[in-house]
Amino acid sequence: MAQRSSGTTPAPTTDSPETEILYVVIQRDGKQVSAKWGLHPNLKEELKPEEWTELTEVMGKVTTLVGKRFSHVLNQAEEDSAGTA
Repeated sequence: MAQRSSGTTPAPTTDSPETEILYVVIQRDGKQVSAKWGLHPNLKEELKPEEWTELTEVMGKVTTLVGKRFSHVLNQAEEDSAGTA
């Protein structure tokens, strides 16, 4: 797979600590699938209200898409395993 690089992002180094600034969690409880997202509190404090609104809208779309896809894949896997049993 080809990847595009602008050359402006430095390569990660192994001696720098990692910080999780954004995460998406997909959980399943039986047939129920939920998708949540979170943002590092320091970054959230630095966002302007309009940036926070935009991020909330975008991440709402992301979690909806990822959650639907996750649910579809799980349902497909269950159907496939039920057909081979």
